[in-house]
Amino acid sequence: MHALIIEDEALISLAIEEALRDSGFTSFDIAASEQEAVSSAARKCPDLITADVELRPGCGITAVQSICSEQPIPVIFITGSPSEVMARMPRHPLIQKPFSADHVMAAIKTALASRGLSAVSRGRSRDKGR
Repeated sequence: MHALIIEDEALISLAIEEALRDSGFTSFDIAASEQEAVSSAARKCPDLITADVELRPGCGITAVQSICSEQPIPVIFITGSPSEVMARMPRHPLIQKPFSADHVMAAIKTALASRGLSAVSRGRSRDKGR
């Protein structure tokens, strides 16, 4: 499955990618701006979107609204600006920064289940003593 990560902080996008990979996602696009996000989704439609709200430049909510205007795609907001998400897009799962991989993985299951999809957990081998 393919995920679009809309996040302008490189370390945060890598942590999100790792949680997505642990949940069975195999390909990723990372977009640091609103325009990059819209362009990435136009090139390859994601099965799931994670989005921050405040981007440099742009807004993750506006990017999601543009991307999802023609077809519904599960979205998880991972942000330090939860009030804006609750006001503008309250039906989407919301994770407040700072976050843990477990929170992301739980939100992935919720977001995909809302669309009749499921994630395939691969477990986190680093947590199993390997």
